[in-house]
Amino acid sequence: MINVLIVEDDPMVAQLNQMYLEEIIGFHLIGISNSFEDAVGKLTEYKIDLILLDVYMPGRRTGLDLLTLIRKEQRKIDVILITAASEVENIQHALRMGVVDYLIKPFEFERFKKALISYRKSNKMLQKQTTIDQRELDILLQKNGQKNEEKVPLPKGLTISTLSSIFDEIESFGEESFSTDDISGVTSISRVSIRKYLRFLKDIGVVEETLNYGIGRPVYQYTLNKRNSPRLQRYL
Repeated sequence: MINVLIVEDDPMVAQLNQMYLEEIIGFHLIGISNSFEDAVGKLTEYKIDLILLDVYMPGRRTGLDLLTLIRKEQRKIDVILITAASEVENIQHALRMGVVDYLIKPFEFERFKKALISYRKSNKMLQKQTTIDQRELDILLQKNGQKNEEKVPLPKGLTISTLSSIFDEIESFGEESFSTDDISGVTSISRVSIRKYLRFLKDIGVVEETLNYGIGRPVYQYTLNKRNSPRLQRYL
């Protein structure tokens, strides 16, 4: 789980961000801070991986001050700015300080979800490997056309968030084969739904399917085709 702190002084916006966050698998809300001082206290008290940070704070200290403090103390914390601060100077400063995304209020849930899912995928890639090749790094940084590549809609009945969750679990198997039951055992997704997503991943060549005959009914087994994994990016 990715531990998240929301730093937002507007209670309604903080509640909305919390509601959005709870819709996305893989994140755990540590708490909500409504001031610079409270946020600093929670940084000391809890292990936090990601901050959803507003720029404007009550008092003299701002969200950018908190970001500067985090970088000065070399804390291993990532930051996504969610703010009404649309001034170019603020945006440039935040980007130079290494924020992973910048959402300008008001924003749609889909943009919020895209930011969080993208962060979750990048975080998982960096956590599970000690080295990555150029292709993986290009995907991570959305270079070489990845960023501007036209997105393709998913087949009817499939959603980006569920597809991302299932694919995260598929990657955890590495080169080992797995079944529908293996995926359902570690997620809250039904076997019927998982089969639909595995069928889609098979159709685009991201997983390979074999039918194993053993004791009882035959079981479909799947393996990840790492070479074709980048094909999935067009749908996410």
